[in-house]
Amino acid sequence: MSSSSTQFTKRMAGVLLVGTVIGGWTSPAWAQEAQPAPAQQPPATQPPATQPAPTAPVATAAVEGVIRSIRVAGSERLEPETVRSYANLSPGQEYNAETLDQALKDLYATELFADVVITGADTGNLVITVRENPVINRIVLEGNKRIKNDKITPEIKLAPRQIYTRSKVRADVDRIIELYRRQGRFAATVEPKIVELDQNRVDLIFEITEGDKSKVQAINIIGNEEYSDGRLRKEMFTKEAGGLLGFFKSNDSYDPDRLAADQQKLRAFYLTEGYADFRVVSALAELTPDRRDFIITYVIEEGPRFKFGTVDAESELRDFDAEYVKSLLKMKPGDWFNAKLVEDTVTGLNEVAGARGYAFADVSPNFERDAEAKTMSITFQVGETPRVYVERINIQGNTVTRDKVIRREFRLNEGDAFNAFKVKRSQDRIQNLGFFQENLEIKQVQGSQNDRVVLNLDVEEKSTGELQLSAGYSSLEKFIISSSIAQRNFMGKGQILQAGVNWSRYSRGVSAGFTEPYLFDKNILLGGELFYRDFNSFVYDENDDRDETYGQKSLGGVLRLGFPVTEYVTFGTRYSLIQDDITLDEDIYFTNPADPDGDGPLPDPPAFCDPLKAGRYLCDELGKNLTSAIGATVAFDNTNGIRATRGHRIIASQDFAGLGGDVKYLRSRLDATKYWGLPAGFVLSVHGEGGYIHPLEDAENPDQDAVRLTDRFFGPTMRGFDIRGIGPRVVRLPYIAGDPATGAPVVDEDADFLLSDALGGRAYYMGRIEVEFPTSSSLRSMGLRPSAFVDIGSVFKLKQPDLVNFPGSCTGDDGSDEGTLPDSITLNPLVDGQTCLQAATAQGKTNPSSFVYNSGSGFRELFLGNSAKPRLSVGIGVNWVSPFGPLRIDIAKALMKQDGDETKLFSFNVGTQF
Repeated sequence: MSSSSTQFTKRMAGVLLVGTVIGGWTSPAWAQEAQPAPAQQPPATQPPATQPAPTAPVATAAVEGVIRSIRVAGSERLEPETVRSYANLSPGQEYNAETLDQALKDLYATELFADVVITGADTGNLVITVRENPVINRIVLEGNKRIKNDKITPEIKLAPRQIYTRSKVRADVDRIIELYRRQGRFAATVEPKIVELDQNRVDLIFEITEGDKSKVQAINIIGNEEYSDGRLRKEMFTKEAGGLLGFFKSNDSYDPDRLAADQQKLRAFYLTEGYADFRVVSALAELTPDRRDFIITYVIEEGPRFKFGTVDAESELRDFDAEYVKSLLKMKPGDWFNAKLVEDTVTGLNEVAGARGYAFADVSPNFERDAEAKTMSITFQVGETPRVYVERINIQGNTVTRDKVIRREFRLNEGDAFNAFKVKRSQDRIQNLGFFQENLEIKQVQGSQNDRVVLNLDVEEKSTGELQLSAGYSSLEKFIISSSIAQRNFMGKGQILQAGVNWSRYSRGVSAGFTEPYLFDKNILLGGELFYRDFNSFVYDENDDRDETYGQKSLGGVLRLGFPVTEYVTFGTRYSLIQDDITLDEDIYFTNPADPDGDGPLPDPPAFCDPLKAGRYLCDELGKNLTSAIGATVAFDNTNGIRATRGHRIIASQDFAGLGGDVKYLRSRLDATKYWGLPAGFVLSVHGEGGYIHPLEDAENPDQDAVRLTDRFFGPTMRGFDIRGIGPRVVRLPYIAGDPATGAPVVDEDADFLLSDALGGRAYYMGRIEVEFPTSSSLRSMGLRPSAFVDIGSVFKLKQPDLVNFPGSCTGDDGSDEGTLPDSITLNPLVDGQTCLQAATAQGKTNPSSFVYNSGSGFRELFLGNSAKPRLSVGIGVNWVSPFGPLRIDIAKALMKQDGDETKLFSFNVGTQF
């Protein structure tokens, strides 16, 4: 070999060596761990060095000539001709050091080869020896727990059956790390590894160490003189990590986007406080020395504080003159300058102008600064704008709902004068239908002329039909099985069709109904429902078990008619016909007068309801009654949707029972709710309701209330109290043996109730203050709505029923028949203090001294809870539209209660409406 060729070969080898070293030095470290590979496969190894292209062409006058031949060696998947084409070399071509150096660069640029060597430069018979990059067999992710595979995989550009290259691996590593940084995990590391397989294939493994979230260790503010660091930190989205409630925080991790938003928050705060020249000089986020957390430093300039100078208005609109505009302005000269107030004023003026037909009103504030007086004068200018008319209304996205169902909710039609208020009202009414996505918006765009506007509504339909076969569990009714079909937008006409069957331990029912909201295309609602319900009331015994008491079977129907009176006021009337049958289990609560002990069979028909077993208040309610009632409702509603965030709703209703039938009463109810949308996505609601039933006939029994048990108010469920847990009730307390000196039984007032049966009342009231918390978009899409609340209310006003006082029995040695004293003979020891000895002596028993009180057999009924005094509870809860049906979970603590009330800390309901 000639000296020139030897020198060239050494130079080329040196260049390749330098390129290899540089490429390896700049690449990440490669470990050897990997997922277990088949036994015949070698373990994970460091990837071969790739793309060590020469850093400079080899220049030597001795290497030159004409290419005689080109041979390719080492190629496995690629054809030799393909390799030659990538090298841009061909026989007969003149070459030198630069030519061969460029050929090396071109081959490496294809990223198909791990190593390339060109030899034979001294003879012109070139040999291109290549080592191809391996093919990726599969890609495996290891160590990722916080971010699942389905989130990481789309970020990886490499894929199985693609050529493995280190540069692409580095790019994928950077993408994965960036994904973790977006979640605040700046300490995350990713190490790529390979497992070499046969046929030049590899498994590519990304080993991920996620690390903890990078927290904001401190927020420093430099340049603030008027406000402390703590005061300014309250205005920021980002919070410092740590503190007693640090584990509850979700905004103490570092987020670059949040850093930019915090600068805007600071600026907005200072501008509302009068600092018109405020600016953030710099915002710097630095990693702590351990590279785990961040320290954020803001440098700010507050500038001087300004007040409003003169406040004036100019208008070029005839019916929107300057004086009227000035009357709408809320700022006054001498007030501290507030940029937010100026912005809100411009928005308000645009809305008022829009209500007068100016869809594109030109309202602009002009400022005049007086640096010496520290005042900011402002003039609101309303430019000349033509009145606008609705040229066209476009509706898109409704594939099921018919156009007319949506258009009839618009408060203005094509050709009408534009009115921003009516556009907003139309938006609210369409939202109230419940057929479409939340927060839909009617957008207005310029029409074919300056005085024309086009209204565009793009809707996204929600599922309005439901076919459900489900089982659930309720803390009230235990296991529930229900089957229902409902369509709130039947055939796309807005009609409501529903039918259902439900069964639980304490209630069963079947119902079917239909509602047409626009009868004959007129704004008249007509609907009806048929139903059958079988409800079993229950009480808790001394073991806290539920015992069934009375049963109520109801068969009936309701016919409804309604129409609007004004835009926000509707009137509705209804007629209902219901047959009720209240029963008791005869085997448990009835007694045969010929067999008072209940040992023998009952006669046919059964004898009588035993007050000792059922209570006189239940015995008086047995039987069938037909209720024929007519009612009316007036409702005012200007809320902005089913899940309202603003507006209020007031409903007043009255029902008169007495158009035939067996029941006569007048029932009145009032229900009102007010919603406020608060900053940061909070929603405050205040709710109040109440009702009263006035009987129109006297009761059959003087000790019985004139309003039947099934017609009374039991009140809406107050969280913190059990179902029917407040209001008038009858409880039973046991008698126990009294003072041994006398033997007279006494009531054990410290014992648990033997029975606690809610009776309801004629009147009730209920109040509620609730704050709904904002949630992330992912939680909102799941239907989660957490809230905190305060409930207050009461059920009251009921005539005290005739109570049972059964002292019990005395048992002696004179035989079972004589040993038990009937109630008609045993005088009430609580009244006259008679002991068993005295009673036995009075009855002429042969051994009166042997008679003792039968502890546990007696009881006394008390009437409790009939008070208008408030019950109060506080708590937190969450609504969830779960795959199993609507679910409500509440944790509430009763702070104020009355004797006899039944409290409950935790309650949930799933599978039924809440």
